[in-house]
Amino acid sequence: MPVNLDTRTIESPAATEIYISATPDQSAPPDKQAKEIFTEIADTLRSKKAAVLQERIFAVQNVMKTISDTRSKQYGALDDGVTPSLLVCTEGHSGPIAGVQVHAIAADTTPEVIDFERIRCGRILRSPDRTYLTLSNISAPDSPQPTQQAAAMLEKGEAILKQSATDMLSVARTWMWLADILSWYDDFNHVRNEFFTERGIIGQNTRQSMPASTGIGLAPADGAHCAMDLIAVLEPADSVQYLPAVGKQQCALEYGSAFSRASKATTPAAETVFVSGTASIDADGNTTNIDDAEGQINTTIENVRAVLKDMNCADSEVVQIVAYCKTTEVENILNGLKDTLPWPWLSAICDVCRPDLLFEIEAAATLKQ
Repeated sequence: MPVNLDTRTIESPAATEIYISATPDQSAPPDKQAKEIFTEIADTLRSKKAAVLQERIFAVQNVMKTISDTRSKQYGALDDGVTPSLLVCTEGHSGPIAGVQVHAIAADTTPEVIDFERIRCGRILRSPDRTYLTLSNISAPDSPQPTQQAAAMLEKGEAILKQSATDMLSVARTWMWLADILSWYDDFNHVRNEFFTERGIIGQNTRQSMPASTGIGLAPADGAHCAMDLIAVLEPADSVQYLPAVGKQQCALEYGSAFSRASKATTPAAETVFVSGTASIDADGNTTNIDDAEGQINTTIENVRAVLKDMNCADSEVVQIVAYCKTTEVENILNGLKDTLPWPWLSAICDVCRPDLLFEIEAAATLKQ
């Protein structure tokens, strides 16, 4: 099969969650890569009678239209009008398309599309005792400055959650897609910290409800300075477990970044552990293995596995991985190491949040109920 398709499923009496990671045949042209990827994903979804909950596409800018058109054609009725997150990376080992990730659901109920300001931007799944919400590609590109866009993006996400009778305190996981991250990451953190403080997510007399998160140098394909994806759990209420410090690393808020190292949430068929973007950083928040790509990769993997171990997750229970590599050289080193773990690898070339960081990983693992 020319497409590398990794499908992980977890079942409960109420639902089946399906996690798909697809990477292309590197020898094929982009249009053929896209057709092969979305044909395989669509066939998988149809065979399992599943609907998409959340989807991300990692590719270079000039193939995004081809990808979007091909996806719509191959999906047909599977396309509910919610645009996947289209994330611009640098061309890497597999060519202009790095890969596609899909989280899908097969259940008695179908996800409802969330419409905000006439744009389909997310889905909500209601099942007995569980209500699960996803938002994708939330941005505010009309604001002129990156920090203004970040503030407006967070406020927009909050408004969409309120429309669904919830708020930011139900959010288990966020992704912050930041164009030109190295030029304004500190400013972004200031905006997010202020927003979280005002909403009672961080600060004195709060429960420190910081979502697990990734903040990474992938530009939204629509030209916005930033965009956000998120996952929220509405029912069971107050069921998300936030882990500001876990594994080998301390709380990121100590050096100004408001996210938990991991979170654990009730998902439609399981308990899911979301491991935040994790890098070669020590317990004091310092970068380690500077200028040593292999050392950073190995330390990052150790840090992620330490979180998984603390959460009683085995390597075989990992259902999604993204490895962010600063250069193709770093990706090539990763390719020589990754077969030692049974993870569904997908890698993208982009900047990480510090100039001296060459590598970062995020992960999700499911624990069967």
